[in-house]
Amino acid sequence: MLKTPLEDIDGCINELHGLKVAGCELVRTSYRDLKQETSLKEVVNSSPIPIMADIHFDHRLALSAMIAGCLSVRVNPGNLGGEDRMMKVLAAARDANVVIRVGANGGSLSNDQIARADGDRAKALVLAVREQVDLCLQNGFEDVIVSAKSSDVKETMRANHMLASIYDLPFHIGITEAGPPFEGAIKSAVGIGGLLMSGIGDTIRVSLSGDGVLEVKAAYQILRSLGIRSKGVEWISCPTCGRCRMDSKVYVDKVRKIFDGIDDVPDGFKVAVMGCEVNGPREAAGADLGIAGAPSGFIVFARGKSLGSWPLEMMESVIPEILREVLSRAGDTHLP
Repeated sequence: MLKTPLEDIDGCINELHGLKVAGCELVRTSYRDLKQETSLKEVVNSSPIPIMADIHFDHRLALSAMIAGCLSVRVNPGNLGGEDRMMKVLAAARDANVVIRVGANGGSLSNDQIARADGDRAKALVLAVREQVDLCLQNGFEDVIVSAKSSDVKETMRANHMLASIYDLPFHIGITEAGPPFEGAIKSAVGIGGLLMSGIGDTIRVSLSGDGVLEVKAAYQILRSLGIRSKGVEWISCPTCGRCRMDSKVYVDKVRKIFDGIDDVPDGFKVAVMGCEVNGPREAAGADLGIAGAPSGFIVFARGKSLGSWPLEMMESVIPEILREVLSRAGDTHLP
């Protein structure tokens, strides 16, 4: 979700470029006033990433977003208005070849929806989604994405499981208002990860109170942990114990700085930093490159095979040299 208001066009473009570098592939922006149409059009035309307009309360905003060039629009079934308004949105979307995301969220459920669900908020989310998804399908509009989110993990998961048993459509998943970066990333990992493991989810959003780049990085961590997508280096490190011959936290930071200075490490490259030689090479035998504490300083290994040992003070000079050799043998580098 774009965090910069549309009025700040330069700020939006800068944020979008940062998100693109982080690996973001679709950005939703809040579109709250018809006076923003000119700004939205300029942002859409200048963005390196496709833009989805986020619409609440006024169906005319959805129509305006399509005119501005958005190829996808999110509408909230809890506050868009009556069926006649949605029909106008569908007609325009069909003409413009625009995708509609029906995005219900726990904070905008109506009292009627909650009452009809006997107070079960997960079921109320399902009712809210069905009101508009069914309307789309009954009118022959199938370019629909289903989304049901809550700040409650179990509520979100139950709603999505129920909806997945009803619809064979793309699903956008996430835990809305998940919280500050640490707590929110954990909630998101549990909810999004659980849904993805169940085969539910085509696009994801990690919703954090922080920089959008953190959301993208957290999303990739979730995908990487499930073996779905990889971006950047995958880190393996031990939690330390009384056997450690080097402080793994200190040396994780040192090794990360080394890798931050090298551009051509392929996505998914696994790096391990382990505190001792007892479990290091074995626990991290799958690492493309590993470092473990040893009596003489540290050892380096690749795919469980030892490449030698050196004093700790040589780490910053040894690791880049070995990394170049490892990547060169794999044919994955253009390092000098």
